[in-house]
Amino acid sequence: MGLNSMDEYWVPEHVKDYLRKLGFVLSLDDMEPWIRSWDDWMGARGDFYDYRDKDGMGRVYEVHRRSIHPAMRVCKEWGSLLLNEDVKVVCEDQKATDWIGEYFSNTGFMAQAQDTVVRAFGLGTGAWALWLDLDHRKVRIRHYDARMVIPLTWDEDGITECAFVTRAFYRGKAVDQLQMHLCGDVGFSAGSSSPSLSSPSPSPANMDGLLGMEGNGTYRIATVCFDHEGNEIAPVGVTPVCDTGCPLPTFGIVKPAVTNTRVDMSPYGQSVFADAVDAVQAVDLTFDALINEIDVSKMRVFLSDVLFDREKSGDKTISIPFGKTDCTVFRKVMSTEDTIQEFAPALRTGSQAEAFRVALQMLGDLTGFGISYFDFDDSRGYDKTATEVSSDNSALMRNIRRHENALTEALVGIARAVMCVSRSFGESIPEEGVMHVQYDDSIVQDTAAEKAQDMAEVGVTLNAWEYRMKWLGEDEETARKRAAEIGARAVGKGTA
Repeated sequence: MGLNSMDEYWVPEHVKDYLRKLGFVLSLDDMEPWIRSWDDWMGARGDFYDYRDKDGMGRVYEVHRRSIHPAMRVCKEWGSLLLNEDVKVVCEDQKATDWIGEYFSNTGFMAQAQDTVVRAFGLGTGAWALWLDLDHRKVRIRHYDARMVIPLTWDEDGITECAFVTRAFYRGKAVDQLQMHLCGDVGFSAGSSSPSLSSPSPSPANMDGLLGMEGNGTYRIATVCFDHEGNEIAPVGVTPVCDTGCPLPTFGIVKPAVTNTRVDMSPYGQSVFADAVDAVQAVDLTFDALINEIDVSKMRVFLSDVLFDREKSGDKTISIPFGKTDCTVFRKVMSTEDTIQEFAPALRTGSQAEAFRVALQMLGDLTGFGISYFDFDDSRGYDKTATEVSSDNSALMRNIRRHENALTEALVGIARAVMCVSRSFGESIPEEGVMHVQYDDSIVQDTAAEKAQDMAEVGVTLNAWEYRMKWLGEDEETARKRAAEIGARAVGKGTA
């Protein structure tokens, strides 16, 4: 069993009230019931898994249904297919590409980003947002899932202002931290009993550079903290309002490429398994039935009275019990014939396994993997090669491209924001220009074979620098230069 939903963090009501007093209409109110439901399915919680039943005598007892956590499995699969350490954000300038690659590597961004994608595909929405360490002049990225994301301004093109709510600890006590990423000259006055949006206030005198910018059309991060009773507090070292100097959104919203059909016009996304809840139930129902079949079909042994030792208990003589208390050994009362009798019920695991297999096929089909992705057979089980996946599962390949296109916007957006604010902190980063994401498709495609094929084409239909651009993520200038250097060395060795 996972954590009880009561132990998980959800946006407190006093934070919602605070935002409502600022004049914001919270789209979270309509989506939160759905998000809670999807969270329960990911954790295999709820009435489907823990319920009450009655026996023939009318006695009520609790029942727990076994689970292989199919909803979580679906989300983890999508996370591993879309993001790993080999995914690169590629800029038009090679130095910018190298800088953002080193930044992601040093901060461990991609490893945590995969977890964000897993939660976003399960709950419908996730986010990456900038967090600024003004003392050390460093930019960090924080990760959020749908429970902590509150869009403030949005349209058909996306979310332009957003709030993020998390739990922090200040001097040993839990506090709720609200951070609003607001755009333009809209100021923010915090710390009063009646919160309001006002004209921008001057930056503190001791904050130069980043906080001393004019701020026209740039994003500001407003931070408010609350204690457990909902009272505003001002922890030491937390800047109420910080002008990032970045004209671009200082966050990236992660959503699967699935249309939200639960709440119309909502800025939130929809869980990748929202339309497959019945398939999730079918998988766990058949799995539980398979285990129950094995459990109730254990061999039973019936022993005659004469095989049991006896002892006196008061005026009575009773049989001394032996064996495990697992209902496999029984005593035949007043019997001397057939001292040992075995009974082994016929197992129906073949038909149970077939039903389990059909349920897995439907789960894969309804969650975008194709009907054969979770399928298994006696020879190979779940294991498949990249060639088998790509050749047998065109549905999966199409859906991977759709999700990659949706994910690219968030990755490029947060990378641009990191570089923009880092320049304000004094980092020497060239303009990134046009950016794209180079995904690692080796999991579902035979990348080694494709590389070998392209290598064979070098000098025939493909230039060496084109090969380097495609497979090494270099810009054209760098690729031409390095290809020329390698060619020159090769010529030199040949002459020698």
